[in-house]
Amino acid sequence: MRTETFDLFVLGAGPGGYVAAIRAAQLGLKTACVDENTALGGTCLRVGCIPSKALLESSERFWLTKQDIGIHGIKTGRVKLDLPTMMGRKEKVVQNLTRGIDSLFQKNKITRFLGRAVLEDASHATIQPVREEDEPVRIEFTNAIIATGSLSATLPGVEFDSQFIGTSTEAICYDQIPKKLAVIGAGYIGLELGSVWNRLGSTVHILEFLDRILPGMDSQLAAEAKRAMTKQGLQFHLGARVQGVEIVDNLCHVHIANDKPVIADKVLVAVGRRPNTSGIGLEKAGVQLDEKGRIPVDRHFQTNVPGIYAVGDVIDTPMLAHVAEDEGIACAEAIATGRCHVNYDAIPAVCYTHPEIAAVGPTEDQLKERGVPYRKGTFSMRGNGRAHSLAETDGLVKILAHAETDRILAGHIIGPRAGELIAEIVTAIEFGASSEDLARTCHAHPTLAEAIKEAALAVDDRVIHA
Repeated sequence: MRTETFDLFVLGAGPGGYVAAIRAAQLGLKTACVDENTALGGTCLRVGCIPSKALLESSERFWLTKQDIGIHGIKTGRVKLDLPTMMGRKEKVVQNLTRGIDSLFQKNKITRFLGRAVLEDASHATIQPVREEDEPVRIEFTNAIIATGSLSATLPGVEFDSQFIGTSTEAICYDQIPKKLAVIGAGYIGLELGSVWNRLGSTVHILEFLDRILPGMDSQLAAEAKRAMTKQGLQFHLGARVQGVEIVDNLCHVHIANDKPVIADKVLVAVGRRPNTSGIGLEKAGVQLDEKGRIPVDRHFQTNVPGIYAVGDVIDTPMLAHVAEDEGIACAEAIATGRCHVNYDAIPAVCYTHPEIAAVGPTEDQLKERGVPYRKGTFSMRGNGRAHSLAETDGLVKILAHAETDRILAGHIIGPRAGELIAEIVTAIEFGASSEDLARTCHAHPTLAEAIKEAALAVDDRVIHA
């Protein structure tokens, strides 16, 4: 078995891993990255964020063409769906981006290994090949970053079989439109993929254990989202405790405590994710795990073992691709320079439904629980000229500022392009801006971003267009 030596060995080529590898190489470290998948980019790029957003975009265009295009004076005949072409476009988007990461590795002279790495100790690992023609490789490293991501969480009594019961990985690849789809979990993944198949013709039932959708999201926005999605045809079952799924005559019977079962052709389980930390030799290297299988790290992302670091979904921070990217960059900089920083108060989250929902910072309920004094400014999209021109007037912007300093604490948006709009509030928080700073900033007219300015004005009770 041959041995290769590196300054940095990265386990996992998802958003945290490949970005860390690139930044480390930029900083002069001899870097290698291993992943067991032929396509780089991790769950997010291969079977998560990117393919689901491609389907969301395509399905929304199909749905809008069928439902709302007439108000613009555009008349169409019977609109037909070509599902194989839609799926083919999704795959092409993924392929283009995964090949792009390959090119970035070559540009930055990063050694890429195809296989599964297992740590032997605190400075060595073995890469087991996934192709018959490859041989095992022993890696000697000065530093290592664990960036192996996460796996779909499971439910007791619900066993994945890939044919009837599956995760988001299967739900982005259905070759036929299910007549009925049961989605267990009303978080981001469940609502996004439920929306896709609802638009394409499925009857979609969303089953959620809690009494609301979008746990952790601002309650006002979550209620607005539920109303909008109900109008679109999604059927919500709140307070539904799923006890199991039984396959009878090629149909899924989803059993719910104290209620009749929901019968569907397919079941999508979207109840969160769990860290992928087993089977990679952490115990041999002496790396400790917490009770949930996550890796505790210090402010430089170092584990209890000097020289071994961890970023992304394997540590106790938000399970978001852009968080993993920021942590990957910071970790590489910490290894190379001893300095790093990630501001977890300025992390956006986006649900790409229709309307989109985006947030940064704490919710009102969280501020109340913490005893933080705040002032609130809200502005409805019905008062925004650009929203009217788009025929997208459902939604609002909410800005929360500290009552004593006026420093912006949080922003919450539901409405058109919310995922893009939230970046302005994230930037404001990163720079310690006040609501007055945003209110005094000139925004082009007509733009959706004017709603942010109006919400900032509303913090001081001087909104103009409401």
